[in-house]
Amino acid sequence: MVVLAAWVVVWRFTDGVDTLARPVRESTPLFDRLSDFRDAVLASRDTNPVVQATYAVGQWCVDATDWLSRMVSVPDFPRPVPQVGWLGVLAAATWIGYAVANLRIAVLVAASFATFGVLGYWSDAMDLLVITFVAVLLAVLIGLPLAVYYGTGGRVGVGLMTSLLDLLQTMPTFVYLGPIVLFFGIGSSAAVVCTLAYALPPIIRIAGHGIRNVSPTTIEATDSSGQTARQRLLKVQLPMARATIVVGLNQTIMAALSMATLAAYVDGPGLGKPVLRALTRNDVGGAFVPGMLIVLMAVMLDRTTTAASRRAEIAARGGDDPRLRRILLGGGLVGVLVAVWLSRQQLWAAEFPESDLGGRIADGVDSAFGWITSTFDGLTGAVKDTVSTVLLNPLQSLLADSPWYVTGLALLAIAYVVGRRRGLVSAAICLTLIVLLDLWHSAMLTLTMVLVATLLVMVLALVFGVWMARSRAVDLVLRPVLDAGQTIPPFVYLIPVLALFDPTRFTAIVASVVYAAPVAIKLVADGISAVSPSTLEASRSTGCTTWQEIFKVQLPMARNSLVLATNQGLLYVLSMVVIGGLVGAGALGYDVVLGFSRSEEWGKGAAAGLTIVLLGVLIDRVCRAAADVPKDTTGARTRTLLRSKVPVAGSPKSGLI
Repeated sequence: MVVLAAWVVVWRFTDGVDTLARPVRESTPLFDRLSDFRDAVLASRDTNPVVQATYAVGQWCVDATDWLSRMVSVPDFPRPVPQVGWLGVLAAATWIGYAVANLRIAVLVAASFATFGVLGYWSDAMDLLVITFVAVLLAVLIGLPLAVYYGTGGRVGVGLMTSLLDLLQTMPTFVYLGPIVLFFGIGSSAAVVCTLAYALPPIIRIAGHGIRNVSPTTIEATDSSGQTARQRLLKVQLPMARATIVVGLNQTIMAALSMATLAAYVDGPGLGKPVLRALTRNDVGGAFVPGMLIVLMAVMLDRTTTAASRRAEIAARGGDDPRLRRILLGGGLVGVLVAVWLSRQQLWAAEFPESDLGGRIADGVDSAFGWITSTFDGLTGAVKDTVSTVLLNPLQSLLADSPWYVTGLALLAIAYVVGRRRGLVSAAICLTLIVLLDLWHSAMLTLTMVLVATLLVMVLALVFGVWMARSRAVDLVLRPVLDAGQTIPPFVYLIPVLALFDPTRFTAIVASVVYAAPVAIKLVADGISAVSPSTLEASRSTGCTTWQEIFKVQLPMARNSLVLATNQGLLYVLSMVVIGGLVGAGALGYDVVLGFSRSEEWGKGAAAGLTIVLLGVLIDRVCRAAADVPKDTTGARTRTLLRSKVPVAGSPKSGLI
């Protein structure tokens, strides 16, 4: 509070001085050097071995996705339709759903694929699945060996690998696109490579964690039996970590789908393209239908991988009749072969019948949102104005309109208070580099939106997280909703928010809150639920009221979970605020988008992307440092509370009469 008060006093006398604000289209020597670097890379495609190698990888990705697309989604000339038509693809996908999971998943897969076609987006949906499939396949082939090395404690490079994974998971999704387009080209190559880069860390981290946490007793038993390291890995560690590895695969698939959708901005094929076209026209209905199909695809893939991870356990418990299952699989395979043959011979089975259902739904959504916006325009405007007046504008004035050195010193002081020396060092390095990148003012505007959105996220997280932790019924209702919210790609969140609030910075903030709230709420709920029941019982025996129990016992003891929720909320918000540059958020997000849109602005876009990465690293490191600062304070505070005479509710001292 002392730092903040001193900052406000200084700002009152120095408002608007040395803010390092720059005109939107102004270039700097640094931006020019970055653009020159881009030009040099493009000019050396035929001579530079590194660039030749990356473009060769990009060409392989193009060839692989093109071949798969001609198989299932686009005409394979001179054949006027794909090699396998919609009926064969639907039948094969349904059979695979039953083979890896169960009949319920097979029905879900069949219904999902049929919906893609009925709504008129069969080809786009198949293209998105192709990009996701290729990226996930590469992520598994590359990630599993690295996960084994990571989980078994390899001696060389593990620290470097951890730092690289931290950087990849801290970096907002939009920032991946710039350097990848430069070295791999646009289209399918960029879509696959950026999707791979974003989807790789989850499987390495989660699968490695599962391998590393196999019971030490079991490992000792295998050692005493004389097993080699290879036998121990193949016969003990991997089988016992199977469930965790499948969770990592699930997260990799979700990450890949999310990034493959966003890759539409660099001409990546799939459902992201119609969403992006509609967003640029402010066509809510046109964006809604493909956006909901992306959600449906995410739910289908999530449920399929989750059910597949439980398949072996169910079979081991005798949950299925093996003989009946083999008969159904055999009969289903015959049906698949017949469907594939028909799809190659009959036009009606090769090309999905045309339908105007998607157009009618889009028109209905436009009408509905038109009514909502006209009816609630005053309310949404009041909410936007209130948040802007009370939070956004004052914080922006403080961060962006103070002299840059005043803001920098204040942020360093806050980093030290929150994270001590570790937080101070990380903040000093990141802020110095942000100044050198010549986008300080835009960075502070972005940080303003991030902080306001994170504050709103944490308010929701505390309210609903505490409610879920204290009520089993609320948890049962809300947790599936939050799980579904986490499967929705971030791009999709812009659609309804854009309709309600029009293209403004507030639109990006609201979309960020909706996107980041599920993970923060779940982390807070899980942290509070983990507080020892005996501690709660002891607090109740001293006469604690419900509010005292929450604020003086549960929240202090769940401090690390709260810090983690804040950390993840900040990073999710930062990622979404950048995507909000597409809908009027301005600041660094706009600079990145401008760099993609105009070749002469590439240097500024690259500098903006690097600045966003530095903001993410700064936020992540300070939050991590905060989680490690004196951990015994919360315990001491709680023990003091339990030893003290806490006023009973209704007594004159309690103030709760």
